[in-house]
This record gives sequence, C-alpha cells and structure tokens, in this order.
Amino acid sequence: MEEANEQHVKFIEQLVRLNGTMAELFRRGNVELFTEMNQAIKEMYAVQKGSEDEVFRAIDPDCDVIYENFDMIIAVLRTTEDGVIDAGAQKALNKFLHNIDDAVVNIAAMLGIV
Repeated sequence: MEEANEQHVKFIEQLVRLNGTMAELFRRGNVELFTEMNQAIKEMYAVQKGSEDEVFRAIDPDCDVIYENFDMIIAVLRTTEDGVIDAGAQKALNKFLHNIDDAVVNIAAMLGIV
C-alpha cells in the first residue's frame, strides 16, 4: 500500500472498529452490537464511497460487499417479530456476517495490515 494519508487512517480505524465489533457479536451474540457496526460502516462509507483515491477505488468491490450485506442484515432484523430471530433469520444473518467478515479480511490484506 502506498503511504497512508489521513483519509486512509480514518477508514482503517473504522475497519478495525467493525472487525472488533463483529468479533464481540460472535462471542456474545448481542444484537445491540449491530448499532455499533452500523456506525462504523457509515463512517467507512463516508470516507471511501465515491472517492477518486486509488486505494479506495481498489477496495471498492469489497466495500460494496460490506455495505450491501449490512443493508440485508438490517432488512432481516426489520422482519423479525418482536425482535425474535428464528432459525431462518439466524441462518441469513450468519451468511451476511460471514460475507462481511470475508470482505474485511480482503480489505485488510489489500491494505497490508494483515
């Protein structure tokens, strides 16, 4: 990766925040952590999306995976009755989280931080 600038650092901080929140979510299963994930993803999007920066353009496909899969998580959560996550919803959430996790790892590798 070329030398990181301030925008790169902001993005990486949020990527690390997202990764840590996901790890905690997997450990505890606390759906309230989706709010923390949402904040990290919003900040990542604000820094990265539409940027002409070469680094941000290179990671755009994986960022899109994160943004789109998190949108799907929100859609699934909105369909649950009284916040109860049934087996089908849990399977979908697990798949979307797995997709996000893969994208986070890909981005971290492209940025040379893993």
